[in-house]
Amino acid sequence: MLLKTIQETRQMLQARVLDDIISKLCGGADQIEAYRKRLLHAIDAFAAQFGTDRKIALFSAPGRTELGGNHTDHQRGHVLAASVNLDIIAVAAYREDNVIQVQSEGFPMDVISLDELEPQTDKKPDAAELIRGVAARFKELGSPLTKGFDAYTTSQVMKGSGLSSSAAFEVLIGNICNALYAENRFSAVELAQIGQYAENVYFQKPCGLMDQMASSVGGAVAIDLFEEHAPEVEPVPFDFSKTGYALCIVDTGGNHADLTAEYAAIPAEMHSVAAYFGKEVLSEVPANEVLCAIPELRKACGDRAVLRAIHYYREDRRAQGESDALERGDFEAFLHLVQNSGQSSYCLLQNVYPSSVPEDQPVSIALAVGSAVLGGRGAIRVHGGGFGGTIQAFVPTVLLAQFREGMEQALGAGCCHVLQIRPVGGTTILI
Repeated sequence: MLLKTIQETRQMLQARVLDDIISKLCGGADQIEAYRKRLLHAIDAFAAQFGTDRKIALFSAPGRTELGGNHTDHQRGHVLAASVNLDIIAVAAYREDNVIQVQSEGFPMDVISLDELEPQTDKKPDAAELIRGVAARFKELGSPLTKGFDAYTTSQVMKGSGLSSSAAFEVLIGNICNALYAENRFSAVELAQIGQYAENVYFQKPCGLMDQMASSVGGAVAIDLFEEHAPEVEPVPFDFSKTGYALCIVDTGGNHADLTAEYAAIPAEMHSVAAYFGKEVLSEVPANEVLCAIPELRKACGDRAVLRAIHYYREDRRAQGESDALERGDFEAFLHLVQNSGQSSYCLLQNVYPSSVPEDQPVSIALAVGSAVLGGRGAIRVHGGGFGGTIQAFVPTVLLAQFREGMEQALGAGCCHVLQIRPVGGTTILI
């Protein structure tokens, strides 16, 4: 495949040839210039790292926001999620050997060999393992990478923020591999599944499929994950920009990167309840059977596992209800369900703060302050995996300045991010 030279790519960007696709990635016309500068910066950094005499391609994969379905995905339930206008971009070029080198801005370079695609279990998993896992899965699916590539990435998706920087990275690497070596054989859904495989098997994190799916497919999507290898993905054509509310993600200053055990306990405990009935996941067990067996389940699995199972069933219905509300244009009903989701996550799922460090509760502080500012309007909830990271709030635009001020006073300047739903998932910008 013929790629563009660095000089040709720079000229195309400066001539605004790519502005149409850029506007879909960055959130609108007022953000195009900043996004163009990011791409030019990444190209310069690639050239400095890997050489100027290279032909390159440009890629993007977005972070995601979970709109509904907090911890329902790993039980093969229903979720509602969307890609956002914060992304990871990559400049990539072919190599002539079997090595992949990825230089992520601000981090050490990740290097893997295509001759060594077995999981590296003798060390703590890192980004190199995600790259290795994606490459290994391409090989298993009959599209092995014939050569390696060099890539430089730069990210707006804050690590440990609940916007799923890991899923965005996996989707980004998948799109590079798909375009450079697989003739774009794999669909967005299949690339999401490849990313989940890399995270489950190589990064050793038992995540569900929601994060990768939202990043890969793009826009707002309702996903039924019951059929593990054939999830049902339905776009939700709703224009959030016309609601009079702002979607805010607040970085609480916590980081769930070191709380994998707390995170992993949630699917493990839900699986234990399903296993009591001889099933793998809760979506295979009718809710009434769990409710009728609570005394026995408390003894067999523990109270917290039972509460988390109850959360699953209620949250699964809420995710479907949220999608239905948006489909019929009832945003107030959607907000009511989002608020109920937050209460369930706090009380039943118990993923707002780590039980191992109860004195460390930045998410709880953020929810308390944000709720006081909102005064019953909009909605506010823990976002993503929980325990650290971010909260999500739908804030009336008339209260946005006050909300941001309250968040920054409690948690620090720059913590409140106003996001937009991005209509495009993982994509090739130029090849």
